[in-house]
Formats: sequence, C-alpha cells, structure tokens
Amino acid sequence: MIVQKKTPSRLIFQVFNVLFMLLMIAITLYPLLYVVFASLSDTNELLRLGGRPLWAPLGFNLNAYRMALQNPSVATGYRNTLFIVAVGTLVSLALTAMGAYFLSRKNVLLQRGITILIMFTMFFSGGLIPFYIAVRDIHLTGSLWSLILPTAINTYNMIILRTAFAAIPDSLEESARIDGAGHMVILFRIILPLAKATLAVVALYYAVGIWNSWFNASLFLQGQADKWPLQLVLRQILIVNDTNSMTTGAAMGDREAIGESIKYAIIVISTLPILCIYPFVQKYFVKGVMIGAVKG
Repeated sequence: MIVQKKTPSRLIFQVFNVLFMLLMIAITLYPLLYVVFASLSDTNELLRLGGRPLWAPLGFNLNAYRMALQNPSVATGYRNTLFIVAVGTLVSLALTAMGAYFLSRKNVLLQRGITILIMFTMFFSGGLIPFYIAVRDIHLTGSLWSLILPTAINTYNMIILRTAFAAIPDSLEESARIDGAGHMVILFRIILPLAKATLAVVALYYAVGIWNSWFNASLFLQGQADKWPLQLVLRQILIVNDTNSMTTGAAMGDREAIGESIKYAIIVISTLPILCIYPFVQKYFVKGVMIGAVKG
C-alpha cells in the first residue's frame, strides 16, 4: 500500500475541497429545508416573515398537511401518478431493455443503420404539433396511456443499457445457445440479471422523469382534472394560485396565510416519495452508471 505524503499544497487542496463540498451541500439542501420548515410553521408567523431566511419552523402546525391531504384533487393526483410511475417505469424498462439487447448483439442485419437512426432522435424531433397529432390519431388523448406509451423509450437510457449489455462476455451467450436457449431466455435469464445495477439506475431515471413530468398531461388531458397527475395538480396550486378549495371555512383574512402554508405542504407531499426511493437504489447508482458508460 502506497502512502502519499501530505505536502502543504495537498493539505490546502483537501481543505479547500471539503469546504467547497460543504458549500455545495448547503446550497442544495437549504431550499428543501426551507420548504419543510415553512410547511410546518404557523401560518401568520410565516406571512410576517416576508422574504427573510428561515432557519427553523416558526412554531409547529400540521394544519397545512391536513388541509392538503383532505383535498380530493391531491388524493386523485397521487393515485394517478403512482399508476403512471409504476406502469410507465415497467413498460419503459421492458422496451428499453429489448431495444438495447438488439443494439448490443454482434453481426445483426442493419444494426449500424438502425443505431444511427435511433441516435438521430436524441438531437432532432418532429416538433410539438406533429407529436400531438400522432398521439391524437392513435386515440390516446384523454387517457393515462398518453403519458406512458409516447415517451416510453429514452434514447440516452437505451445507450447506457446497450453499453452494459455489450460488456457481458460473449461466452455466456454462446453457452446458452448450445443448451438451446433463444433470445428471450438469454435476455431475461442471463443478460438482465448480470446488468441489474445498470437497470436500477435506468429505472430511477425513468421513475424520476415520469414523477416530475406535467407538460404532456396538460397537453393530452385538457379538461379532465380527474386524470391529472400530482405534478399538474401542484402546478395548478402554485402557479394559478388555486387554494380556495382547501381554505374553505377559514376566515377571509387568514386565507392568504393558510394558502401559502398549503403550497409548501403540497411541495413536500409531492417530493417525499421519490426521496424515499432514492436511498434504496443509491448503492447501484455509481456502479450502474460506470458499467453503462461509453468507454473512450
């Protein structure tokens, strides 16, 4: 084991590196803590705070969470989002894995040309109007499937999986073929189990992307609030400032303060599930990205 001597310049670099990382952590973490503290604060105290920094909850009040969770649109948005994330992630993983398996095999007819066409979609698209017309013509508008099928495959994720699949030794596939295994058996019993770290990373990418998306829902689910995902409900509350349905019964003078607390509470409610999932796949994150990285 080689022990590096701690020279003054190296020590200064390490101190600077630690201070810089602590600063980045603070910059990243404070907005989240601010939202959590504001959602737990007394509504009138929060309104009087103005735009000053908030370092701890001003009192302790869970009324904003109670009002937010009692709102039917939030519960409906949660249900729709959970369905879209669960089904969408599974569909996207299945289609992406099959596409990556095809692109990673050697001596496949027209493989190079198809790969170029697929990569072309990373940089160019037909535009918003042709995209909407295509979804409308296959009769998906007004359905939750319009948020799953049209965007089921992400080219970047497919390339990550393709690189991971290509790194698996050919001898394993050849041995399976000698035993009579077909493509589906090789994919699901050999390739996918060996690439589970990369699959976990791609699944996280898909889940976070689907959870945070709202634009396609606003495009394809116009006038159908019962099918809106949670992020579109959140947008309606934050941008359109529609908290009237949750402040019913409150005094007119208190509605503004309660509305502000409700906004922060809904941000926490909509963010918490995806934050809870991340620690379970974090151990695969670095390994999966490095395995699926394009080697230079």
